[in-house]
Amino acid sequence: MTDDLRLRRGRRALGFSFFAQGVTFALLVTRIPAIQDRYGISDGLLPVFLAAVPVLAGAASVATEHLVRRVGAAAVLRWSQPLVLLALLGVGAGNSLWQVTAALGAFGLAVGALDASMNMLGVSLQQAYGRSIMLGFHAAYSLGGILGASAAWAGAHWHLGLFASYLPAVAVLLPLALAGSRFHFTGQGGAPPAGEPHDVPQQKARGFRPLLPLCLVMACAYIGDSTVSNWSAKYLQDVLGSSEQLATVPYNVYMVTALLGRAVGDAGVRRFGAAAVVRAGTLLAAGGFAVVASAPGPWVGMAGFTLLGLGLCVIVPQTFAAAGRLFPGSSDAAVARLNIFNYVGFLIGSPLVGALGDAWSHRGAMLVPAALVLVTLLHARSFGAEGARYGVPHEQPRVVDVGRGGHGV
Repeated sequence: MTDDLRLRRGRRALGFSFFAQGVTFALLVTRIPAIQDRYGISDGLLPVFLAAVPVLAGAASVATEHLVRRVGAAAVLRWSQPLVLLALLGVGAGNSLWQVTAALGAFGLAVGALDASMNMLGVSLQQAYGRSIMLGFHAAYSLGGILGASAAWAGAHWHLGLFASYLPAVAVLLPLALAGSRFHFTGQGGAPPAGEPHDVPQQKARGFRPLLPLCLVMACAYIGDSTVSNWSAKYLQDVLGSSEQLATVPYNVYMVTALLGRAVGDAGVRRFGAAAVVRAGTLLAAGGFAVVASAPGPWVGMAGFTLLGLGLCVIVPQTFAAAGRLFPGSSDAAVARLNIFNYVGFLIGSPLVGALGDAWSHRGAMLVPAALVLVTLLHARSFGAEGARYGVPHEQPRVVDVGRGGHGV
């Protein structure tokens, strides 16, 4: 098999993994009310269950850093994705509280390993391609999220049980994920790019301190994302006076615009550099929160959520890519550590905005994630040299474009 064919197949396989995870996660989070009703989880106990998943996922991300040294990121992805799918099915199949507790615990542990290994392989593939492709993988995740949320809506509309809602998705995605796992890129994650000397011992000596700004950026981005996912409907209905039906629209708009932004984002990185794209996305996201906070009515509020989707969508993929650039000799470890702050932001975001809304005002609370997202501007140089065509030094303008001709994600 030629290197070009191996890269194309690896890219398609990884794109499908991102897509499948988008479907899976959306099926879980959009049916939380049904899960609560099925197992009799009280309102007081529900936040404990919801917090346990990202906590376990963060712990699994830490463990993944050590596991990939033994078996490689491709092997971790090959087995963690089926476990995530089976855990989802377990959430719908149980009858008692201990069963859903075990299923959600397994889901959290498996999803932490899955998220870390997927992004490790994405960084490795981008290094092998020599051009920006990370946003394309996350676009596949967004597409999966849209389809998963639509499937969850259909299940609720037709009054299907959780198991009946989850089984078709698992039955389709599980064999395809296993088949695609044969083609995952197995290049040495974190190996220095060809032609670019790098002193790995010196890098290890200085530690991961340069990663800290990216960790902060990641956490702030997910604070913004969790604000939209948890509060957009309530904000539109309670603060801006929309109908209950209209209140369901902002998150869908946010997901669609995130998909569109990620679909074209790699082209922007190649043309203007990662730092410029991240700066633009940061300003759009902060502007979106400002529009939401000051909106006189629901339609202006939805315009704000549209800006949020276009802005926030570029930050996370480029943060992972920047970690690979900063640590080309140990990118797997850098991605695993950075991935923890995905869950940190998720845990902080919703309670923070809720508490500020109750103690201050819901409009004022929307300005807090706006201010936190703007922290990214202070660390934009971490995303690559300003003016670098593709945003990172190892990306070369003339390489085999293995993503053309319909072979891309």
